[in-house]
Amino acid sequence: MKVKALIAAGGRGERIGDILPKQFMEIKKKPVLAYTVEKFEKCELIDEIILVVPEDYMSFCSYNIVDVCDFKKVKRILSGGKERQDSVYKGLLALSKDTDIVLIHDGVRPFISTEKIGKSIEMCKKEKAVILALPVNDTVKRVDEGYVVTTLDRDKLWIAQTPQTFEYKLILEAYKKAMEDGFTGTDDSSLVERLGFKVRVLEGESQNIKITTQEDLVLAKRILER
Repeated sequence: MKVKALIAAGGRGERIGDILPKQFMEIKKKPVLAYTVEKFEKCELIDEIILVVPEDYMSFCSYNIVDVCDFKKVKRILSGGKERQDSVYKGLLALSKDTDIVLIHDGVRPFISTEKIGKSIEMCKKEKAVILALPVNDTVKRVDEGYVVTTLDRDKLWIAQTPQTFEYKLILEAYKKAMEDGFTGTDDSSLVERLGFKVRVLEGESQNIKITTQEDLVLAKRILER
């Protein structure tokens, strides 16, 4: 069985307020993306890694991350599209036909554990579609024009994380359908859900944060120090 990881790192990270895209910013003298790739490199179940990065950072990524860290499983570095969905689709199309399972992961989630990566792969063998997610602890309100419409049942609410792990044929079909329909989802799972397919939830990890702001960088440093 061939298992591939597709790491989406094609964003510009405008929200973080820095010239350098957030995936290439350093935490303790090491790029965020390097920490992320390292987790998939160390997972024995992963056969190959594809990186999708901004076009003008392809060489930077090759020399300063893949070569410096000596990542053996990174087989291709692709240029990203206009949106994340475009970038992931390019990555999916670039995978070889013998791919059985693909994990799609945000390049700016550097603290995913190899244990959760492995569990998501094993669960996907049976379920075909698996996402990591955390249950919501706070009360959530649905608001319209500044007024509360209703209070949602938090026992049924989960916050999605990555990796999101799929049978390759299923996620490729979901992406093709979304592109044909002009549909943009907020995550990969939403495209599979549109096909009427049930997606299994595997409880994620609180430390598996997505770095999008300066505050997240501070938190990331604390996680590493801990």
